[in-house]
Amino acid sequence: MEVKVLGTGCAKCKTTYEKVQKVLVDNNVNADLTKEENILEILKYNIMSLPAIVINGEVKLKGYVPTEEEIKNALNL
Repeated sequence: MEVKVLGTGCAKCKTTYEKVQKVLVDNNVNADLTKEENILEILKYNIMSLPAIVINGEVKLKGYVPTEEEIKNALNL
């Protein structure tokens, strides 16, 4: 599973990355977690609101810091 957190480095983006990382560790999920801060790469996903979470190439959550439960749902846990 590939999980990307899209964000330019703001506090909300960092918090989202930390929450995703915590959910993956707490649920023993083997995933490739990365953080994309390059605005040109982020624009390829055709979204205008950050932070965003992309799972296996599909934007699942965007525009706010999700709860751990929302992250679990996006990961199908």
